[in-house]
Amino acid sequence: MKLKKMKMVACGLAMVLSLGLLAGCGGAKQTDKKETKDKVFNVGIAQIVEHKALDDSRRGFIDGLKKKGFVEGKNVKLDMQNAQGDQSNLQTIANRFVSNKVDLICAIATPTAQAMANATKTIPIVGNAITSFETAKLVESDKKPNTNVTGANDMTPIKAQIDLAMKLLPQAKTMGIIYTSSEVNSQVQVGIAKAYAKEKNLKVEEVTVSNVNDIQQAASSLIGKVDMIYVPTDNVLASSMPTLIKVTNEAKIPVIAGESSMLKSGAFCSVGIEFYELGVVSGEMAGDILLGKSKPQDMPIASQKEYKDIINKEAATTLGITIPTALQKFAQDIK
Repeated sequence: MKLKKMKMVACGLAMVLSLGLLAGCGGAKQTDKKETKDKVFNVGIAQIVEHKALDDSRRGFIDGLKKKGFVEGKNVKLDMQNAQGDQSNLQTIANRFVSNKVDLICAIATPTAQAMANATKTIPIVGNAITSFETAKLVESDKKPNTNVTGANDMTPIKAQIDLAMKLLPQAKTMGIIYTSSEVNSQVQVGIAKAYAKEKNLKVEEVTVSNVNDIQQAASSLIGKVDMIYVPTDNVLASSMPTLIKVTNEAKIPVIAGESSMLKSGAFCSVGIEFYELGVVSGEMAGDILLGKSKPQDMPIASQKEYKDIINKEAATTLGITIPTALQKFAQDIK
């Protein structure tokens, strides 16, 4: 009887200990959840240079985070950095983010994303204003990145842009192209533009620049050789469009823009990409990552689905171009 009683006491103690352990585990989970809920996340935002398209991307990203409940000063701290067009600055920024152990990096433009991805394989990176994640070797595929990088691409409808230009300039025989030789995003677009121009029996004159100081000379070299100039979503060109437009306007050469914000500097027409909206999409993707709902490696690259033709009325007047009646509905006063 005494032995049986001891066994019962031992069993009772074991049950009490087991319940205590379970209660302890449950308490830890609640604490962890509370800590996550109360956490202030650190997000690094980097862009290669300032120009309207990239600034719109950044603004959209921040608004996208807000849509997912992340508000600066409340539960997220934003460390915004600008490389001022300098590749070495990008490396410094990347090292800063890694050293500070940020929870996520927003990389705006292809060179930025490449620098960030080279610096870390563990911190989630959400990119935007990137033409091709695959070509830039940021992901294994757009459908399933399988890396710490995801985001929204800004691949423009290049064929539609050239089609619009040819409708507006039916006599055009030669198209000039200016782009930055070191920008992978520009190389991708130029390859598509040249291939399509060949299909349309449109001759191409191609010139490259290394920095903003080369733009005036590059543009001047095309005068007398081309009927129009195509500019892709190139960061160096976008940051110095007034320099290009000054040369082309004097020569009465229309500029076909890879993205619509270039029209504010005097470009003639574009089939527009919406950088702000793509920024919002990338911000929402980042929010889901911070919430633990998704991981970059499993998130397909997002892209814009619909586009609209835009013609700059003031540029048409400056260049002495008459907009065909069928296309006048796309003409706008660009502000």
